[in-house]
Amino acid sequence: MYNDARPDPVEGLGQFLRSRRERVRPTDVGLSGSGRRRVPGLRRDEVATLAGVSPSYYSRLEQGRELSPSVRVLEAMARVLRLTEEDRLELFRLARPTTDRRTKSPSRVERVRPHLRQLIESWTRTPAFIIGHAQDLLATNALADALYRDFAQHDNVLRMLFLDPAAKTFYRSPERAKDRAVADLQQTAASTPEDPRVLELVGELSVRSGEFRSLWAREYTRVPPYEVKRMRHSVVGDLELRHEALNIRSAPGQQLIILQAEPDSPSADGLALLGSLSAPEVQDAR
Repeated sequence: MYNDARPDPVEGLGQFLRSRRERVRPTDVGLSGSGRRRVPGLRRDEVATLAGVSPSYYSRLEQGRELSPSVRVLEAMARVLRLTEEDRLELFRLARPTTDRRTKSPSRVERVRPHLRQLIESWTRTPAFIIGHAQDLLATNALADALYRDFAQHDNVLRMLFLDPAAKTFYRSPERAKDRAVADLQQTAASTPEDPRVLELVGELSVRSGEFRSLWAREYTRVPPYEVKRMRHSVVGDLELRHEALNIRSAPGQQLIILQAEPDSPSADGLALLGSLSAPEVQDAR
């Protein structure tokens, strides 16, 4: 009897991804080709990093434990694996064998509630800001703006850490700050692996920062919500500030970041001086 049985589509997807990543040389995608490599082509973690997904998520794809990846993920895979148009169509066929729901996940629009803006703006002695789920800066108070004045842009915590040269001199332990920021983003990516903003950010940082690629490929490690940040401001000098991250229940994914100095400490004096120096700038901007 003729048997028309077809191989399991999920298993076929894993085989397809493995065969295609083995064909891509590291130098083809901007990675170093030096050193001894135990696998031909790209490693799993390298594909994941360049595609903007977590290594564990990509592993589940190859192992057949992740069903129906989004169009954004498939397009990212096609780009990283340098697929031909024919291979790209095959990738979509294997990933979505019965239906082709080619709709893009809408980007999450994050807005800060007015009363929260008013709250942090009323704090004149404490730098504070609100970040979104991908660590985009959504709102800052005047003292936070003055604190981070050495940075060219105040848009995203990870972009500031990995792409702005000011981070190397501003943080007295830049490696620790980067470890924490990447771990926080990994946690977000693990809970929402197909989030458009996270994919976009990870893809950009993976291309522009080899240091980020290395950290992103590591296993996720939990970070404490509280720690001491040691900074060196170009105007007021060394500061030690308690860093507290508070989840905002009325806006899931957003966090209120508070940086506090010990009362009557040199850091408190430094913040007071920074506030007095920035006050005329705030008045001129109004």
